[in-house]
Amino acid sequence: MRSPNQRFPAGFDGPGTDVTDLGELLVGYLDWYREALTRKLAGLSEERLRSPVEPLGWSPLGLVKHLGWVERRWLSWGFAAEDVAVAPPGDDDAEWRVSDGESTADVLADYRAATARAREIIAGAALSDRAAVGGRFTTAESAPTLGRILFHLLQEYARHVGHLDIARELVDGSTGE
Repeated sequence: MRSPNQRFPAGFDGPGTDVTDLGELLVGYLDWYREALTRKLAGLSEERLRSPVEPLGWSPLGLVKHLGWVERRWLSWGFAAEDVAVAPPGDDDAEWRVSDGESTADVLADYRAATARAREIIAGAALSDRAAVGGRFTTAESAPTLGRILFHLLQEYARHVGHLDIARELVDGSTGE
């Protein structure tokens, strides 16, 4: 599934083997997982993108929607304390559901907007900077560093991209890296 003109080195996940800066590694791996997510959607029909995969109960597009909300919760609302919606209205599973009124293009565009905003926030901060108070975190003592948030996002993406591997294998037998 790896594109020949991808910016990551062949045979390795994430940034180049010469990268030693921790911030560059965290951001590089986060970008790698974001791109892996979209690569794993390639070739799925509209119906398969939108249909829940049994026995998992969510659709591949629903997973993309969820990760867009995760980006907002941890970086826009969490780190930057921006006044943004952090979940769609409804129950806890609402961010995993794609309604008939939501186009695939809209869900993907929303995800790309969330990741673009996250990249802007990350670019303007150091790993040791603490999250702003007033959004997700109500006290300075509860506010984690950007490094801690990025590490959390990496584990979230690693877990969910792995879930997408399973979903994809159940749907059409494709396996990923």
